[in-house]
Amino acid sequence: MNLAAMGWVPLAVLIDQVLGEPPAVLHPVVWMGKSIAFCERLAPARGRLAQLVAGTAIAIAIPSTFAAAAWFAEASLREHALLGFVAGAIILKTTFALRSLRRAVFSVRDQLAAGKVEGARTSLRALCSRDASSLDAPALVGATIESAAENASDSFVAPLFWFSLLGLPGAVFYRAVNTLDAMIGYHGRYEWLGKASARLDDVLNWVPARWTATLLLVGGALTGLDAKRGVRVLWRDGAKTESPNAGRPMAAIAGLLGVELAKTGHYRLGDAVQTLQPNEIDRAWRAVLVSAMLATVAASFVVEARLALSH
Repeated sequence: MNLAAMGWVPLAVLIDQVLGEPPAVLHPVVWMGKSIAFCERLAPARGRLAQLVAGTAIAIAIPSTFAAAAWFAEASLREHALLGFVAGAIILKTTFALRSLRRAVFSVRDQLAAGKVEGARTSLRALCSRDASSLDAPALVGATIESAAENASDSFVAPLFWFSLLGLPGAVFYRAVNTLDAMIGYHGRYEWLGKASARLDDVLNWVPARWTATLLLVGGALTGLDAKRGVRVLWRDGAKTESPNAGRPMAAIAGLLGVELAKTGHYRLGDAVQTLQPNEIDRAWRAVLVSAMLATVAASFVVEARLALSH
């Protein structure tokens, strides 16, 4: 990592907020998705052991390949001051998507505020894979808040965390693993093919999810939410989800807002002090945004410290 990398984090966040996502044809995450889909077509359609072996190979090969490309790009950029500074920030930006997360969150809120429940159900698909066909307005608000908190970790804090420790290869490796988990790392059809990807994603998200919950508590306190209740609910309910990580930021935001976030038959997080109205989405997003800014500052300091120690 060169000295220009000290400014990559804030510049990458600025690029994300001003320009958003690059065209699909140039987006590394789109390339990851196409690579995963290609490997999926080649993988065995049956046989637990065969699928497990193939899935493990995919979980190692795809993230490693993209991380190696990122390492090569980072090494090449060292020779070019300004070009390297801008190009490195652009590559880093492609590993997270805060502006797109906000757009998806507020799309659901706007539909609900206009009384368009069916439109809100459609908009929720951009945030999570939950079946929204039977969700009423309060449940849609809850699902949106959950997704905002969980994606604050997956789509922003975690990539910056791994970049701050391991540079561009770390951020890109994480994004590839997270993309694998989203595409094949779930129960049902991909139970065995996606098992390695899902477990690797759990490992890589263990610290970032808890770091995100902490940042949400601080961000919530700074925006006037109840941080004391947030800590209490996080401690009580953070481990109630099937995922070892997703429940941490979700429980933190539930406590901060004083709402109950639930998925029938799976979990209930928080206490129903407040009703799930669309304005709760605004309050949740303010905490997410402040926590994202805190994550940006923290990652920048870690990068600077690593560079100082290496010289």
